[in-house]
Amino acid sequence: MRILRFPVLAIVLMLTVAGSLTASAAPVWPNRHGWIIQPTPYSFDELTARLKRAIVDEEMNLVTQASASDGARMQGIEIPGNRVFGVFRNDFARRMLHASLAAGIEAPIRFYVTENPNGTATLAYKTPHMLFKPYFEDGGDELRELAEELNEIFKTITIRAIRPEGPDGQSEASPSAN
Repeated sequence: MRILRFPVLAIVLMLTVAGSLTASAAPVWPNRHGWIIQPTPYSFDELTARLKRAIVDEEMNLVTQASASDGARMQGIEIPGNRVFGVFRNDFARRMLHASLAAGIEAPIRFYVTENPNGTATLAYKTPHMLFKPYFEDGGDELRELAEELNEIFKTITIRAIRPEGPDGQSEASPSAN
């Protein structure tokens, strides 16, 4: 039953912001098994900032960042914004390595922010369960429990980053009808 939660989560997250999205904000990629792919109404820069705050709010660490668009810009080439954020925490790393040394290749777990053609951005990540599943045989229940715990943390980070109110839980001003 737990595996069914992730497609349901993706649908719930998509419906959360669907009212403020247009059809052109759909992700530029197809849905992928084991991924959460969430189009948002936010610009690339805004979603990037919201994600960084949400990571801190969930007491996780931003371990790595990489951006092909930043690299291209330094060479005078403009491509749509993209940034990969590696997120983890040392206590999780110790638990993961204790359960399965081989699973260490999967850390840090990455979020991917991409700029859509209409100026909005999409937030995506591979679920920890999917990443660690190949190591469950040697990692056993300890690794399965860690994956489930990280699934919840990454889900919460995503919700914090994309919800209409700010990542700190405070309502943002919204345009009034009149």
